[in-house]
Amino acid sequence: MNDTPTDSSTLEELLARTALRERAAFEQLYQRTSPRLFALCVRMMRDRGEAEEVLQEAFIAVWRRAEGFNPALASANTWLTTLVRNRAIDRLRQRREDTGADPLDLDRLPDEDRGPAAHAEASEDYARLEHCLKQLDPKHGRSVREAFFTGATYKELALRCQVPLATMKSWIRRALMQLRTCLET
Repeated sequence: MNDTPTDSSTLEELLARTALRERAAFEQLYQRTSPRLFALCVRMMRDRGEAEEVLQEAFIAVWRRAEGFNPALASANTWLTTLVRNRAIDRLRQRREDTGADPLDLDRLPDEDRGPAAHAEASEDYARLEHCLKQLDPKHGRSVREAFFTGATYKELALRCQVPLATMKSWIRRALMQLRTCLET
């Protein structure tokens, strides 16, 4: 995702100040990033209440782990998005274990409403990502989507697609390399 230099440096500064336990910086960080991160939570969880819980857990983790942010390794947006995504994946995996439910079929889920998720999807970054995902082989693109949005493991994806585990790993690796190339152009 392309951050403008001002946005990225501002978020990095807010994270650094949050690491120093400055509540005002944490509040600003939340105000600037929570709508986009909440949209991600809603998209992944498909339940507004659970999405709110995931976002809250994620921001508690931000408060506790802000000192671990390293701008040399990732942008502030990437770090925050990864943290939120990982929380959501943990929750989805826990839900599957608790209920024994099958993973979400992302192609068949209805679009619930024009809420934060719809606005995030309308963004330029989302449009670029969608364009690049459509360039992938359909099976590979679907596997990447399921891995990202449901937290499905390589093994789960291989079983679902009825391919060997090594094949699934190759599909995902190649697809991610193609996505990177596409997004960098």
